[in-house]
Amino acid sequence: MNRTYYDQTSSDHLGTREFANLVASEVEGGVFLPDLPPHTVLKILTRNRCYTAVTLGRGQALISGHPEYCPQPVLVAISGCTWGGSMLKLDYLGRGMHMEFKHPAFGAPIVTSEIEEICESSSSP
Repeated sequence: MNRTYYDQTSSDHLGTREFANLVASEVEGGVFLPDLPPHTVLKILTRNRCYTAVTLGRGQALISGHPEYCPQPVLVAISGCTWGGSMLKLDYLGRGMHMEFKHPAFGAPIVTSEIEEICESSSSP
């Protein structure tokens, strides 16, 4: 599958739809993972699940909240978010988007349902 990776320098090469999605992601709200200190605990409410992610830096996190993929905290690499297509906004979690992470036991990336809310929590999983 061809994938477009978004970073701060690639906005010159985006179509109208992609650019509108990027603007909407900034308006809807979200968080750039590199901006968070290690061990930040995030509650990520999607349409179907509530995940807990403890950031470890460099895109890695302990994530739990899915009965099949991560019923207990598991070390994953959070790639970023998509709008359900092939464009990935790197190192970003945003409302209205789908979180994508790489699980060590599964070959393909795991993509969640749409994120409805992201908040920092004071407790670990």
